[in-house]
Amino acid sequence: MQTIQPARLIAGARIADSPAPERAETGRAAPVVRGKAQIFWDPKVPGKKLDAIDTDQITPADDCVSESLETLDERWKAGSFRYLMPDFRDRVRRGETFIVAGDRFAIGSSREMSPAGLKGVAEEAGVEIVIVCGAAMGDIFRRNALNLGLHVVQSREAVQDAQEGDTFAFDPATRTLSNETRGKIYEAAALSPQEEEIRRSGGIIKVGRREFAASVRRAPNIEWPDPATARRLTSTEQILWAHRVDKDAEIRPGATLRVYADLLPASDGTAPFAIHTFNEISGGDVVRPRQIAIANDHFVFNRREADDKQTEIGRQFAERHGIRSPYYATPGDGIFHFYFPEQGLVVPGALVPGADSHSRAYGAYGALGYGVGSTTLGFGWATGYVYFTVAKQRRVAFTGKLQPWVSGKDVVLALLQRWGAKQSGGMSVEFVDRDRQLPMAYRNTIANMMAEGEALNGIFAPDDITYAHFAEKGMHDLPYPRFGPGPDATYEADETLDLSQVVPLIAKPFSPANAFPATEIARERLAFDKAFIGSCTNGGYGDLLEAALVLKAARAKGVATAAKEFVVFPGSGGVKREIEKTDPRLGGESIAAVFRAAGAVIRESWCGPCFGQGPDALTKGETAITSFNRNWTNRMGVGGLGYLASPAVVASSALLGYMGPPSELGIEWRAERFV
Repeated sequence: MQTIQPARLIAGARIADSPAPERAETGRAAPVVRGKAQIFWDPKVPGKKLDAIDTDQITPADDCVSESLETLDERWKAGSFRYLMPDFRDRVRRGETFIVAGDRFAIGSSREMSPAGLKGVAEEAGVEIVIVCGAAMGDIFRRNALNLGLHVVQSREAVQDAQEGDTFAFDPATRTLSNETRGKIYEAAALSPQEEEIRRSGGIIKVGRREFAASVRRAPNIEWPDPATARRLTSTEQILWAHRVDKDAEIRPGATLRVYADLLPASDGTAPFAIHTFNEISGGDVVRPRQIAIANDHFVFNRREADDKQTEIGRQFAERHGIRSPYYATPGDGIFHFYFPEQGLVVPGALVPGADSHSRAYGAYGALGYGVGSTTLGFGWATGYVYFTVAKQRRVAFTGKLQPWVSGKDVVLALLQRWGAKQSGGMSVEFVDRDRQLPMAYRNTIANMMAEGEALNGIFAPDDITYAHFAEKGMHDLPYPRFGPGPDATYEADETLDLSQVVPLIAKPFSPANAFPATEIARERLAFDKAFIGSCTNGGYGDLLEAALVLKAARAKGVATAAKEFVVFPGSGGVKREIEKTDPRLGGESIAAVFRAAGAVIRESWCGPCFGQGPDALTKGETAITSFNRNWTNRMGVGGLGYLASPAVVASSALLGYMGPPSELGIEWRAERFV
């Protein structure tokens, strides 16, 4: 069972062997940054700046590759805005260094390649870039930018006023932004004192060097709040309270504190930059990386030389430091948001910053899981803790009876649809399953897709369902006490979702919130080229069983074979093996056998097709209906269109040849068979 461990010095090493902290410069003001505006306009609304530019558009997946630690950012720079602004690098060289975009800039993945690539483009041109955007900037991108020393300014007024050719000035000392052409001055959204300290220090590597020696000497100490204190804290806040490094730190929205991490997982894609950060802070040969885990799940089956070189960086690092299974997952072992909980490395009450946005999935297990960039991860590997800025709290209570054919995917799509363009507003979301009717597979999907909901994290407080899940794995003596939201906890937003009103849904491009009842979509007879089931969002045994039950029932109705290409991606190698075993709910057949009988192909467990990698990536003009988590522009392949639905709806669509729910096949819900 995973527990927080103190630092371990490498044999013969001394703390003094680590890089010396740099002295803080005093009395020298950084020069004012000047440049012209480079504006991202909304092609659909004349005169409006483009909202919701996601990190896939800033750095396409094919460019998120590092072939060596010496050439980390070469591909990142080349890919910056490759499709959204193809002449971006040339425009930066011409002095258009103030990047102006609308609200919700840089939402999405944890890929630190995006801010690092932008910063690298500026540095090669001998200039500095300033990001100017509106409200609700992607939380991971914002933290990554501060860690790297990339200037970011949130000012909706500045965005609204900006026009082509405007000259801007930014004062790094005061964070004041001026539009010199318009004669206007803007105040940037405030940073917390600790965030300001990271910024003024020049980034997280310099902070890490300053704190490294003390972090090695400090023994981790987790103390849960007393009952009186716990009464006023949400589940997220209680985990933060327990994991504070500085025990006098206040838990309040906007405060930045240092918190111990139970696990610090990376993928093959995010590990190289984390390794670089760890080496820069610690020296690389002083301590073993702390709380580390690496899963090879993103680029591993591309069979491209550059991707293999990237994977090799993490493999060699793991070998050097003795990181073995289950902390080091080889290709095919599983997708890390699914694999590490499966291995018992994520437990109720744990704090798990993962270098992937879908690390929010750990909230299904009663943990505080959230996405971070590689530099945050590398800092944590060196020190054992990370910096965390507390968000406002939001509660969603699930009431009413879950309806036939409705699963966790439908529940979360309904929630995202309700939240609309603003989504969660970057809050921490507390989920309350009032009637204890959402199984762990459904909770995993809901918590996982808080990445798309733009929440800092989403959490189900551990309950009987949670502990039964761990008991089935033989895990009874868990490290942390049972906890739940305090009765006096306060929430910025408090809402109820009536599950009896949720129906099977399909989300059209280009947003998971763009969801419609599957029965309505069926009337449109929307065709597609491929049907995909699986991923970290819906790749569990229960998810695949749900789809197999649809296929089995349809076979009895005379509909036996998929009309379109049909591919399954289990969440882990363990699931892939389990679905080969017979299941009484399938009349003694296995899930795998039912899939194959319908013409489906079962692939290795990996993330590739979800973000446009590998042979199953969509090509220009292709359409897929999938149980994945994102259907943004170019997400599943450049020029492809993705629709999102539950495994049951994807299975029925595969048989129908058009998008539609199981009811289109004439299958009746029989509770004794479909549970």
